Amino acid sequence: MYVDSAGFLSWALLDRGTGEISGSNLAAPSDTMSMVKSWIAADYLRRATEQGVTPGQTRMHQLTIMIRDSDNVSAQTIFAELGRHASILRLIKICGLTDSRPYGDWWSNTTVSARDVVRIGVCLADGRAAGPRWTPWLLDEMRQVRGAGDFGVRHTLPERIAATVAIKNGWLLRDEDRLWHIACLAIGDGWVLGVLARYPGRLGFEYGTDLCRQVGEQLVSPV
Repeated sequence: MYVDSAGFLSWALLDRGTGEISGSNLAAPSDTMSMVKSWIAADYLRRATEQGVTPGQTRMHQLTIMIRDSDNVSAQTIFAELGRHASILRLIKICGLTDSRPYGDWWSNTTVSARDVVRIGVCLADGRAAGPRWTPWLLDEMRQVRGAGDFGVRHTLPERIAATVAIKNGWLLRDEDRLWHIACLAIGDGWVLGVLARYPGRLGFEYGTDLCRQVGEQLVSPV
């Protein structure tokens, strides 16, 4: 696979049948931005079940807009309740990550590698993250991502297949380095794909969404 990138690019593809991971720059670090909101939702729901709590309508609405619309206020509220960096430490332990670490008390800067992104994806899909009660709900919410966060891998697929793919993406033009940071996670039938990118801000948001699309086109699009 080849994608021409003006900056950093890494990707990983996990075969859900064998567990095999292939890719490029597999262990290289980048950050999650809003992609980690899928874990925040899963961590909350699993712990609610463990505590015998059924989330109310307001909390379920917060989880929905956090996933579908990438709502930052909801994410920060729930992340704080989960103990902030303690939630990321649980992510690393439960999902078996090797290259990831929390960044203080802020979810957006969570460090991950491409191979850890696909490990997160399979952890969400197999029920370890959210637990058996809430995993179908969470994956369905991820299939309904809309607005600015609906980009990348599944846009290369026929509509009937794309509708079955769960996604959560992250994107931010960071003030500290003036680079766009992009993170793409897609969970399909039999595969999980992760893409991480950083590139000059002048190239714009769409440049990064197209990088994720190109990777998906070459790796998971049907012939």
